[in-house]
Amino acid sequence: MRFRISRTLLLVVCAIATAALGQDNSKKCTASARECERQIREMLTGRAYLGVELEELNPGLVIKTVAPDSPAERAELRSGDRLMAVNGKTTKEASIKDFKAIAGDTREPRRLRIIVQRHGILKLIEVRTEPLSKATIDKIVAQHLAQYHAIASAAPKNQQQR
Repeated sequence: MRFRISRTLLLVVCAIATAALGQDNSKKCTASARECERQIREMLTGRAYLGVELEELNPGLVIKTVAPDSPAERAELRSGDRLMAVNGKTTKEASIKDFKAIAGDTREPRRLRIIVQRHGILKLIEVRTEPLSKATIDKIVAQHLAQYHAIASAAPKNQQQR
């Protein structure tokens, strides 16, 4: 099944990426806050999640940060690990886009066999991606709404009514 990406969805994806990178962008989202929240939740629910932020070197990739309580942290991936191969494919000269293609940007959890170089020593790490948690999705939604819709509290509706 193929999906057609609307301009609104593309804007939401860009907004999430910008927020994740910590860039200040004074532009406001043109969709309603409710529509953005719905689309973000739809897009991220069930999405496979590793929990690392990568940095491109010249050449290759290094793990910049590892999210707390993520599959990456539980598998003992560490900040500073240089990615050498993923699932048998070299990443010595890969970009982040290449990594996503190799790792499979999917909705299904996948097992990844990652070879990292840590302090000059190669180490094989096996990790299984997991779906994004509801708490993580809530945080992403709140970040987007606060940044692009000037909404201070973006807690889910059922939490606001308590």
